[in-house]
Parts: sequence; C-alpha cells; structure tokens
Amino acid sequence: MGKLDGKVALITGASRGIGQGIAEHFAREGAKVVVSARTLHEGDHKMLAGSLDRTVQQIRDAGGEATAVVGDVSLEDDCNRMVEEAKAAYGPVDVLVNNAALNFYIPIVDYPASRWMRAFAVNVHGPFMLSKAVLPDMIERQSGAIVNISSVGAIGPGRGPYEPQTSGLRGGTMYGASKAALERMTQGLAQEVYEHGITVACYSPGVGVATEGTVYFGLSKSLDDPDREPMSMMTNAALLLATEPLDKVTGRVTYSQAILKEFGWIDGGEGLGIDRKGSGYSEV
Repeated sequence: MGKLDGKVALITGASRGIGQGIAEHFAREGAKVVVSARTLHEGDHKMLAGSLDRTVQQIRDAGGEATAVVGDVSLEDDCNRMVEEAKAAYGPVDVLVNNAALNFYIPIVDYPASRWMRAFAVNVHGPFMLSKAVLPDMIERQSGAIVNISSVGAIGPGRGPYEPQTSGLRGGTMYGASKAALERMTQGLAQEVYEHGITVACYSPGVGVATEGTVYFGLSKSLDDPDREPMSMMTNAALLLATEPLDKVTGRVTYSQAILKEFGWIDGGEGLGIDRKGSGYSEV
C-alpha cells in the first residue's frame, strides 16, 4: 500500500525537474497524478528537455496513473481549467503541489517591469489561484493538502544556513522576493483553513537540486552534480508534508533535509540516502 492510495494529486511545473520527480514519486505511492505545465510535447521548449508527454509516459511505464493538462499558472482561466480537468479525469484534488516557477536572472537595475510582473504571476499569483480553485472541494470533504515549493533565496543572501549557495547569485533578488511572498501566503492560508482539516506547508531544497534548468543557467555542473541535493530529498519531503497528520506539519516553512530528519525519513548522515523507516522502501 502506498501513502497516497486513492488520492488525486495535481502537480504544476511537472514537465521536468522537481515537478517531474514529485509526480513520479506520488504515482509510485498510489496517487492518480495530474501533471501540468506549458510544454506538452518533447521539443516544444526551445531551451530545455522535458515535456508532460514524457512525464506521463514514464509514470505509466512504471505502472502508475497519470494525465497531462496543459496550462499557464499565471492565468486565472487556466488555473481554474486545470482543476476542472483534474476533477473530470479522476475526481476532486486531494493534494496540490505548487512547483511551477520562473526567474529571468536579471539584476534589478536591468529588470524589465513586464518580466518582474510575469515572474510574480507565476511564482505567487499562480499558487494563490490554484489554491483558491481546489479549496472548495477540500473544505467540503474536510481534508486535503497544499504543498508549496520555495527557495533558500527567500530569506536573503547571507542570512540562512547555506550562505555559499546564496551569496553573490546574479539576478536572484526577484526570485527570492517572490518566494518570500509564497512562504508568507503559506502561513496565512494554513491558519485560515486549519479548522477544515487542510494542510498547507512549504519547503525548500537546502543546497539546490540539479535539474535541466539549473544546469542550463550554470547553477549546477550536471544532472549528477554531487554538490547538489538529491532529487529524492525533494520528492520525499513533498510526500511527507502531504501525508503526515495535520497538526504535525501544517503552517511549516522548512527545508527538505530538515523535515526528513525530524520525522525519521532520513538517516543521520548528510542526506545522500533516504530510508523511510519501517516501510521497506529506500531510494538514493
């Protein structure tokens, strides 16, 4: 039995990277997964590999259940349609993972206002609109989980436990500001819906994850970069926040490695291996 048997999960930004990893992991745990992004077919994105078609196929090849819904999270009509198409495919959404994100890596002095607004629309307004769309069904059923993906950049250069990874990052101001807003929204929404049994939590990778995007922008040396956090950290942390009891996780703004250690889903080392105790499941 999986931790998400019988559940419906909607995951944004799932054509590659962290979103794809979470979608595949949730499917292994029994969820019926709805994956969303703007890139449907391989090659549609001019710069990066990955597509919703690829994610869905890999889930189905592994025996899981998945459906793709193309959409732009910065648009309210698209957000509402994603949720409606998820319901039409599998039923009301039990778990929403707001993973889609955008940054242009431009210093403030050069940042076009249109791109700033666009990035905030994806990173903050999208999670707001999608949360608003799934909440009525969650409130009616008195259960559900919303998991938001943040960044260590939200706390500002030199202020967190991972300064070498955040200091001097060119063009990170907008991204950090939008992720700080997402973290505050998480805390406020968690308080608003606590009485309805709905978890709202947020977490970040401690040292970044090697993805197609971070490699393209020079933030990772390769997809196997040993200095980056293993994808399994992010996928297991999302699963933990979506499935642990409400009172243990709602309102949390945390790091993947920290929450996994706290709940005993990780060994006592530096996190290069994941061991979910008592489950017979492990992944590196």
